[in-house]
Amino acid sequence: MYDIHALEALKFVGDPLADAVISDLVASGRIGAVNDVLAHFRDNDQPIPENLPESVRSYLVATDAPPAWADLDRIAEAYEFFVDDGVHVASVLSYGAMVNCYAQPRSSRVLALTHGLHQPHRRLSETSQFVLNMMGRDPFGSGGAFVPTIQKTRLIHAAVRYFIDESAQWDDEADGVPICQLDMLAALLIFSVQVIEGMRRMGISVTDREAENYYYVWRVTGAMLGIPAEIMPETLAEAQRISTDLVETTYAGSSEGIELTRELLDLYEKMIPGKAFDGVAAAMVRQVVNPEVADSLGVPHSLAWGRAVRAGTRIVRFLERSEDNNRVARVILDKAGSILLGGSVRTLTNGQSTALTIPADLRERWLAAGVCPAGADDLTQTPG
Repeated sequence: MYDIHALEALKFVGDPLADAVISDLVASGRIGAVNDVLAHFRDNDQPIPENLPESVRSYLVATDAPPAWADLDRIAEAYEFFVDDGVHVASVLSYGAMVNCYAQPRSSRVLALTHGLHQPHRRLSETSQFVLNMMGRDPFGSGGAFVPTIQKTRLIHAAVRYFIDESAQWDDEADGVPICQLDMLAALLIFSVQVIEGMRRMGISVTDREAENYYYVWRVTGAMLGIPAEIMPETLAEAQRISTDLVETTYAGSSEGIELTRELLDLYEKMIPGKAFDGVAAAMVRQVVNPEVADSLGVPHSLAWGRAVRAGTRIVRFLERSEDNNRVARVILDKAGSILLGGSVRTLTNGQSTALTIPADLRERWLAAGVCPAGADDLTQTPG
């Protein structure tokens, strides 16, 4: 059983391993040079670049493999869930998880202090790429691209902590450490537990085993992101309890969170030409997140679109029940998910070419099933 008071103490804990690297690079004035090298370090199989400071090389070596307790067979089982429902995962993450993150005032304030308020394309692109890399057949092993993504993310978080503390605009004693272990745990639960809940709200059928495996992949990912295994719940049921007791109770509106949400909705509205469908993105958000969260962040109400989305959810549930015996129902359902993800992909750079990559093996399976996002042929591929 978890101790909620012990978890709250994590507000004052950062990531000592990554933080030490950033401190060394700042002291020696080498951050720019390291960024240039790491920009080309993209695949799990790629040797660690030689021309790096020793602190960076040591960090990359120490963080190069999943924890010893990781069950690779279980991760492989989760891959089949991504093949079947990855487009739905990405869609619910876009409409729900992003907004739930903005309902955390501390996290929204960090984004404001790092000039992130006016970059919805970048935030969505980075988050989408992270999850797409996680969906590969063997994300932590040969042929994947997820490990360097995780390693760079930890360094980015450490850099944010360092420069916010140096800015004198944050009080660690009162506010805790920026992007602390508590924030990391909350984000993990939002992207795992709450995405599953959002999928079910949309009428997507997720079995208990699929939900457990999806959470398990995130737990392994959390360990590689520097979250101690002992503070991450071992089971989905316990993760759901912590999500309710520790994460959802902290949700609140803030000026930064409201602005971030408004910019995200504006981005989604641009997916659809003209004005006829204005309001559908907000209705989708309201279907996926809790009403209190939507209200606190100023998500607009649309009576007509709210009814339409709820009706669509009922149709999706009917189609889900029909999937196994009705090929037409499966095609309709999967196409709906691919349109949502495809639209998100196209808008990340205002309809321009995007650097988003889909793991080659997953892309092939999605193409064979006819659910690969529109425009995926133009996307760069990563190895399987």
